[in-house]
Amino acid sequence: MKSYYADLHIHIGRTEAGQAVKISAANNLTFYNIAREASERKGMDIVGIIDCHSPGVQQEMLHYLDTGEMEELEGGGIRYHQSTIMLGSEIEVRDPGLGTAHLLAYLPRLADMQSFTEWMQRHMKNVQLSSQRIYVTARELQQEVLDRGGLLIPAHIFTPHKSVYGSCSTRMEHLLNLDGIAAVELGLSADSEMAGYISELDRYTFLTNSDAHSLPKIGREYNKLQLASPTFEEFRRALAGEDGRKVLANYGLNPRLGKYHRTYCADCGSITEEQSSIVERCSYCGHAKIVRGVMDRILSIADRDVPWVPESRPPYYYQVPLEYIPGLGPKLFARLIERFGSEMNLLHRTSFEEIAEVAGETIADYVIRAREGRLELEVGGGGKYGKVKG
Repeated sequence: MKSYYADLHIHIGRTEAGQAVKISAANNLTFYNIAREASERKGMDIVGIIDCHSPGVQQEMLHYLDTGEMEELEGGGIRYHQSTIMLGSEIEVRDPGLGTAHLLAYLPRLADMQSFTEWMQRHMKNVQLSSQRIYVTARELQQEVLDRGGLLIPAHIFTPHKSVYGSCSTRMEHLLNLDGIAAVELGLSADSEMAGYISELDRYTFLTNSDAHSLPKIGREYNKLQLASPTFEEFRRALAGEDGRKVLANYGLNPRLGKYHRTYCADCGSITEEQSSIVERCSYCGHAKIVRGVMDRILSIADRDVPWVPESRPPYYYQVPLEYIPGLGPKLFARLIERFGSEMNLLHRTSFEEIAEVAGETIADYVIRAREGRLELEVGGGGKYGKVKG
């Protein structure tokens, strides 16, 4: 068994031919560029690209498989140099009487994803684009994924917009068959302890992923997996905790850095009291456009007074991305990557002395304190991320 770093929620902005995929994502977020960034700079062993249902993206995948630059693994997934790509799709659902939610579907092979695309395009207005609404029930979508040997994982489950608990319902059982869920993705504004307020989640493996909309954002949240090899089938077994395969750790933003951590007014942007769950109008401008923060939403739907985290739950480490470090600009970051090989090496394997040789003691101190969870933070909210205090 070996340990592998995995970020399983990365968007494609456009195809190499210029076709839009994820409108809000960077244009240089192509299938190939994601694979190269993960392998050469991030040091990410496994990446989930969640726009692989797009026909334009599939054409590029076929090209790189035909040229031999990438290869499809027998256990599922596509290999590029040091990284395995898991083929995923993010889909929006809205069942009658419920709000919208995003679900992640992962399938073993390109042929499985192509079959899934053929089915989806009969129930979707534009299958070329990312995160589109599908006009079937969530359970019907779930069954289509499972019938193809896939994994169904609710995305960023607590965010105020388009998530199971944040905007869809108070319980996941209202939307999905609970036995057909492989894991849940916490999202950037929640951690394991916060999720522990809801007993429905006790049975599930938690994942922390970046939801990257640009290349630098890859790996801002990620997981450490214990696998025999980096393949889809091993990933499936890890989520189920089978035969020693498992999630060893979640690395995520401190929820206080998340842009939806605190309740805020969508009209004037003011942040309300952090754990108030009864705010109906902004105390600054009086407007009723209140976006309830993740912590407040969890407390309002909780079925426990105090959170419970099972002993079997892997540790959740607060990981401050390097881009948040004051004074660590692109040129210095490039020198660090050139010296230490990858971002994962820099975050986990280099010493204070080694970093200080390249970047100075101030930056080295920030990186080590970030590694140990000792940085002081300014809280996020109002749609803006928090930040590290300088």
